[in-house]
Amino acid sequence: MRRRLSLTLLFVLVITGFLIFLFFYMKHQFSTVRTEVKEDVMVEKITAMGKLELVKYSMKDVLEKKQIHTLLPDERVLFVAVGEVTACIDLTKVTKQSITRSNGDSVVTVTLPQPEICYAKLDHQRSKVYDVSGVILPSTTKTMVEDIYKLAEKRLLDNARQQNITGMARQNAQIIFKPLLEGISGKTVVLKFKK
Repeated sequence: MRRRLSLTLLFVLVITGFLIFLFFYMKHQFSTVRTEVKEDVMVEKITAMGKLELVKYSMKDVLEKKQIHTLLPDERVLFVAVGEVTACIDLTKVTKQSITRSNGDSVVTVTLPQPEICYAKLDHQRSKVYDVSGVILPSTTKTMVEDIYKLAEKRLLDNARQQNITGMARQNAQIIFKPLLEGISGKTVVLKFKK
C-alpha cells in the first residue's frame, strides 16, 4: 500500500511538473513574436556614372495642406520636410570636340554641358508629419500623407531652382573643376558651357 501511494504521489508530481512546464512553454510561445523578412533582389539596370556633383542644397520646408469642405470639418496635414537637392555636370557628354587648344597649346578650352539637377530627395528619417486633423477615415489620412510627401519633393526641387542651384554649379565648376584640370594638364584652362 505504501509503495502504491508513493508511486501515485510520484505520478501526480510528474504530471503536475509536466503541466507546469507545458503552461510556461505555451505562455512563452504565445507571447513570443517572430518576424520573418523575405527578400528577392533583382537588379533592374546598371548605369555608368559620370556626373560631377558641384553643389548640394540642404533644405527644410514647413508645408501645410488643407482640404476645405462645406459641411464637414476641414482636413489638414502639417509636415516638416528635410531634404537635399544636388546639381551636377554630366561629364559623359564631354567629347573630343568639346576640348580645343589655342595659343600654341598653352590654353585649353573645355566646353561643358549645362549643369543639371542630379537628384532631389527627402530625408525620411528627419522629415515628419506633425499634425493631421479633421480626418474621419484612416484611408483619407494615408492619402493626405502620401500627397504631402509628393508635394514636399516637388517643393524642394522648385525651391532649389528658384535659388539658382544650376548657376551655383556653374560657379563651383570654375572654383573646383577648373583648378583640377589645370593641375592635371599643366596648362591654362578656360571653362565654357554649351548654350
